[in-house]
Amino acid sequence: MTKADKVTMSRLFLAPVFFFLYIYPILPTLATMILLWILFAAIEISDLVDGRVARSSNEVSSFGKLFDPFADVLARITYFVCFAAEGIMPLWILLIILYREFSIQFLRNLLSLKSIAMGARPGGKLKAGLYMVSGLLSLAYVSVTRMQLGLSFLPALHILVQVSYGLAVLLSVVSFLDYLNQYNKLTAK
Repeated sequence: MTKADKVTMSRLFLAPVFFFLYIYPILPTLATMILLWILFAAIEISDLVDGRVARSSNEVSSFGKLFDPFADVLARITYFVCFAAEGIMPLWILLIILYREFSIQFLRNLLSLKSIAMGARPGGKLKAGLYMVSGLLSLAYVSVTRMQLGLSFLPALHILVQVSYGLAVLLSVVSFLDYLNQYNKLTAK
Protein backbone atom coordinates (compact mmCIF):
# COMPACT_ATOMS: atom_id res chain seq x y z
CA MET A 1 0.00 0.00 0.00
CA THR A 2 1.39 3.38 -1.03
CA LYS A 3 1.64 6.46 1.21
CA ALA A 4 -1.29 8.00 -0.65
CA ASP A 5 -3.36 4.84 -0.14
CA LYS A 6 -2.66 5.02 3.61
CA VAL A 7 -3.92 8.61 3.69
CA THR A 8 -7.00 7.50 1.77
CA MET A 9 -7.51 4.56 4.14
CA SER A 10 -7.67 6.96 7.10
CA ARG A 11 -11.13 8.03 5.88
CA LEU A 12 -12.34 4.44 6.20
CA PHE A 13 -11.45 4.54 9.90
CA LEU A 14 -12.47 8.14 10.65
CA ALA A 15 -15.95 7.90 9.09
CA PRO A 16 -17.39 5.32 11.54
CA VAL A 17 -15.82 7.21 14.46
CA PHE A 18 -17.62 10.35 13.26
CA PHE A 19 -20.87 8.40 12.99
CA PHE A 20 -20.76 6.89 16.48
CA LEU A 21 -19.68 10.14 18.12
CA TYR A 22 -22.43 12.03 16.27
CA ILE A 23 -25.23 9.55 16.97
CA TYR A 24 -24.09 8.51 20.47
CA PRO A 25 -22.51 11.62 22.03
CA ILE A 26 -21.11 10.11 25.25
CA LEU A 27 -18.99 13.19 25.97
CA PRO A 28 -20.16 16.64 27.05
CA THR A 29 -21.59 18.67 24.17
CA LEU A 30 -18.62 21.00 23.74
CA ALA A 31 -16.13 18.12 23.67
CA THR A 32 -18.32 16.17 21.26
CA MET A 33 -18.63 19.11 18.88
CA ILE A 34 -14.89 19.81 18.97
CA LEU A 35 -14.14 16.17 18.16
CA LEU A 36 -16.73 16.12 15.37
CA TRP A 37 -15.11 19.20 13.82
CA ILE A 38 -11.65 17.60 14.10
CA LEU A 39 -12.89 14.38 12.49
CA PHE A 40 -14.70 16.29 9.75
CA ALA A 41 -11.57 18.35 9.03
CA ALA A 42 -9.34 15.25 9.02
CA ILE A 43 -11.67 13.48 6.58
CA GLU A 44 -11.81 16.43 4.20
CA ILE A 45 -8.12 17.33 4.45
CA SER A 46 -7.12 13.71 3.80
CA ASP A 47 -9.16 13.88 0.59
CA LEU A 48 -7.11 16.88 -0.53
CA VAL A 49 -3.79 15.42 0.57
CA ASP A 50 -3.92 11.87 -0.81
CA GLY A 51 -3.96 12.92 -4.46
CA ARG A 52 -1.11 15.36 -3.94
CA VAL A 53 0.90 12.68 -2.14
CA ALA A 54 0.27 10.22 -4.98
CA ARG A 55 1.33 12.70 -7.65
CA SER A 56 4.36 14.05 -5.78
CA SER A 57 5.72 10.56 -5.08
CA ASN A 58 4.74 9.31 -8.56
CA GLU A 59 2.41 6.68 -7.04
CA VAL A 60 -0.71 7.28 -9.13
CA SER A 61 -2.24 3.85 -9.75
CA SER A 62 -5.43 2.26 -11.04
CA PHE A 63 -6.05 1.01 -7.50
CA GLY A 64 -5.75 4.55 -6.12
CA LYS A 65 -8.10 5.87 -8.80
CA LEU A 66 -10.75 3.45 -7.50
CA PHE A 67 -9.86 3.49 -3.80
CA ASP A 68 -9.91 7.28 -3.38
CA PRO A 69 -13.46 7.85 -4.67
CA PHE A 70 -14.66 4.83 -2.69
CA ALA A 71 -13.23 6.27 0.55
CA ASP A 72 -14.65 9.70 -0.32
CA VAL A 73 -18.13 8.30 -0.85
CA LEU A 74 -18.01 6.19 2.29
CA ALA A 75 -16.97 9.16 4.42
CA ARG A 76 -19.39 11.68 2.97
CA ILE A 77 -22.33 9.29 2.96
CA THR A 78 -21.56 8.63 6.62
CA TYR A 79 -21.99 12.23 7.63
CA PHE A 80 -24.94 12.72 5.29
CA VAL A 81 -26.67 9.79 7.03
CA CYS A 82 -26.03 11.53 10.35
CA PHE A 83 -27.53 14.78 9.09
CA ALA A 84 -30.51 12.97 7.54
CA ALA A 85 -31.09 11.04 10.78
CA GLU A 86 -31.28 14.37 12.60
CA GLY A 87 -33.70 15.78 10.02
CA ILE A 88 -31.30 18.36 8.60
CA MET A 89 -30.79 16.69 5.22
CA PRO A 90 -34.01 15.76 3.42
CA LEU A 91 -34.21 12.00 2.86
CA TRP A 92 -35.04 12.38 -0.84
CA ILE A 93 -31.76 14.25 -1.35
CA LEU A 94 -29.85 11.55 0.50
CA LEU A 95 -31.54 8.92 -1.68
CA ILE A 96 -30.60 10.66 -4.95
CA ILE A 97 -27.02 11.05 -3.73
CA LEU A 98 -26.89 7.38 -2.77
CA TYR A 99 -28.28 6.34 -6.16
CA ARG A 100 -25.70 8.51 -7.91
CA GLU A 101 -22.79 7.21 -5.86
CA PHE A 102 -23.77 3.54 -6.21
CA SER A 103 -24.33 4.03 -9.95
CA ILE A 104 -20.87 5.54 -10.40
CA GLN A 105 -19.35 2.64 -8.45
CA PHE A 106 -21.24 0.23 -10.70
CA LEU A 107 -19.91 1.95 -13.84
CA ARG A 108 -16.38 1.80 -12.43
CA ASN A 109 -16.82 -1.90 -11.66
CA LEU A 110 -18.00 -2.55 -15.22
CA LEU A 111 -14.95 -0.73 -16.54
CA SER A 112 -12.63 -2.62 -14.24
CA LEU A 113 -13.85 -5.85 -15.86
CA LYS A 114 -12.28 -4.45 -19.03
CA SER A 115 -9.14 -3.33 -17.12
CA ILE A 116 -10.11 0.32 -17.50
CA ALA A 117 -9.92 2.69 -14.53
CA MET A 118 -12.09 5.79 -14.72
CA GLY A 119 -10.60 8.52 -12.58
CA ALA A 120 -12.36 11.50 -11.14
CA ARG A 121 -14.09 13.79 -13.61
CA PRO A 122 -14.10 17.60 -13.21
CA GLY A 123 -17.83 17.60 -12.38
CA GLY A 124 -17.24 14.88 -9.80
CA LYS A 125 -14.53 16.97 -8.16
CA LEU A 126 -16.81 20.00 -8.09
CA LYS A 127 -19.60 17.83 -6.65
CA ALA A 128 -17.20 16.59 -3.96
CA GLY A 129 -16.41 20.19 -3.05
CA LEU A 130 -20.10 20.99 -2.78
CA TYR A 131 -20.64 17.88 -0.64
CA MET A 132 -17.89 19.18 1.64
CA VAL A 133 -19.49 22.63 1.84
CA SER A 134 -22.88 21.04 2.59
CA GLY A 135 -21.29 18.95 5.33
CA LEU A 136 -19.51 21.99 6.74
CA LEU A 137 -22.70 24.06 6.84
CA SER A 138 -24.64 21.15 8.33
CA LEU A 139 -22.08 20.64 11.06
CA ALA A 140 -22.19 24.37 11.79
CA TYR A 141 -25.98 24.10 12.07
CA VAL A 142 -25.68 21.13 14.42
CA SER A 143 -23.08 22.98 16.50
CA VAL A 144 -25.28 26.05 16.88
CA THR A 145 -28.30 23.89 17.72
CA ARG A 146 -26.64 21.54 20.20
CA MET A 147 -24.70 24.27 21.96
CA GLN A 148 -27.61 26.74 21.91
CA LEU A 149 -25.41 29.49 20.44
CA GLY A 150 -26.41 32.17 17.97
CA LEU A 151 -29.95 30.90 17.68
CA SER A 152 -31.07 34.18 16.13
CA PHE A 153 -29.35 33.35 12.84
CA LEU A 154 -30.37 29.67 12.91
CA PRO A 155 -33.24 30.12 10.39
CA ALA A 156 -30.87 31.79 7.90
CA LEU A 157 -28.29 29.06 8.43
CA HIS A 158 -30.99 26.42 7.89
CA ILE A 159 -31.92 28.02 4.55
CA LEU A 160 -28.25 28.13 3.56
CA VAL A 161 -27.86 24.43 4.42
CA GLN A 162 -30.94 23.51 2.36
CA VAL A 163 -29.72 25.55 -0.61
CA SER A 164 -26.34 23.79 -0.41
CA TYR A 165 -28.12 20.42 -0.42
CA GLY A 166 -30.21 21.45 -3.41
CA LEU A 167 -27.11 22.52 -5.33
CA ALA A 168 -25.29 19.34 -4.26
CA VAL A 169 -28.07 17.09 -5.53
CA LEU A 170 -28.31 19.04 -8.80
CA LEU A 171 -24.57 18.80 -9.37
CA SER A 172 -24.71 15.16 -8.34
CA VAL A 173 -27.13 14.39 -11.16
CA VAL A 174 -25.25 16.52 -13.71
CA SER A 175 -21.92 14.90 -12.83
CA PHE A 176 -23.51 11.44 -13.07
CA LEU A 177 -24.56 12.22 -16.63
CA ASP A 178 -20.97 13.28 -17.36
CA TYR A 179 -19.65 9.99 -15.93
CA LEU A 180 -22.20 8.06 -17.97
CA ASN A 181 -21.07 9.89 -21.09
CA GLN A 182 -17.42 9.13 -20.23
CA TYR A 183 -18.32 5.47 -19.63
CA ASN A 184 -19.95 5.29 -23.06
CA LYS A 185 -16.83 6.81 -24.67
CA LEU A 186 -14.51 4.39 -22.89
CA THR A 187 -16.56 1.34 -23.81
CA ALA A 188 -17.09 2.38 -27.44
CA LYS A 189 -13.37 1.95 -28.18
